Amino acid sequence: MTQTTFYPLNDTDKTEHALEAKVCQLAGELFQQGQRVFVATMDVKSAERVDELMWQLPSEQFIPHNLQGEGPHYGAPVEIGHQPPQGRRHVLINLCHPLPQFAVNFNQIIDFIPTDDQAKQLARERFHHCRQLNLAPTLHKD
Repeated sequence: MTQTTFYPLNDTDKTEHALEAKVCQLAGELFQQGQRVFVATMDVKSAERVDELMWQLPSEQFIPHNLQGEGPHYGAPVEIGHQPPQGRRHVLINLCHPLPQFAVNFNQIIDFIPTDDQAKQLARERFHHCRQLNLAPTLHKD
């Protein structure tokens, strides 16, 4: 069964850059655990921002990654894109609304609950949609 975890962001995480930094942190942790990760973005521009942020990490925090359609034949451990992934991945880090249809193909889904009211409402809708799809949504607790 797919497990879905929603990460509440705090007041210091209001900027889009802070969300993308959290994505990089989680992708790095999952890579260290040997997981193959797909970061789903809304568009090419968002994918490129996450990609660039990963390239700016210090060398000791390097995350082998590539944009969708680039890199090795089977892809790097972390792939970033706005289209459904071509290969098998274990974990989806979702930056899309609504939840992509291909989300049901993952063992684990990570999503976020921003602090601003409009984005929070969209997260509630995704949480509800995960319940409808039996994706076992839970809130991450520190």
